[in-house]
Amino acid sequence: MKGLMVVCNMPDADVASRIARQLVEEQLAACVNCLSPVASVYRWQGKVETATEVPLLIKTTEDAYPALETRLLALHPYDVPEIIALPVVAGLPAYLAWLESEVLKTPAAG
Repeated sequence: MKGLMVVCNMPDADVASRIARQLVEEQLAACVNCLSPVASVYRWQGKVETATEVPLLIKTTEDAYPALETRLLALHPYDVPEIIALPVVAGLPAYLAWLESEVLKTPAAG
C-alpha cells in the first residue's frame, strides 16, 4: 500500500483542529499536522485575494484517498478547497507500516 501526504488549507485553527480530529477518528488519516497560520495569495473569480489559512498535512494511503477527499469536501467550508495529494516515495519503514495500520483498508467513500 502506498502512502500519501495530502495538503489542505483551512480558514482558521478551530476548523483545522475539528477536521483533523474527525479524519483521524474516522481512520481516513493516520496523522494530521495542523501547521501555523500562513498568508495565502491566490486568484479567485478573476481577482487576486489574500487570506490567512491553517495548512493541514494529512498522512493517509492511496487506497483511502477517494474516501478522504469525499469527506474533506463534505466537511470543508470553502466552495473549492485546496486538496493536493503527494506520493510518499520513501520513509522510515516502521513509520510507513504504522501509517498503513492506522488507516482503514477499504473506507467507504462518502
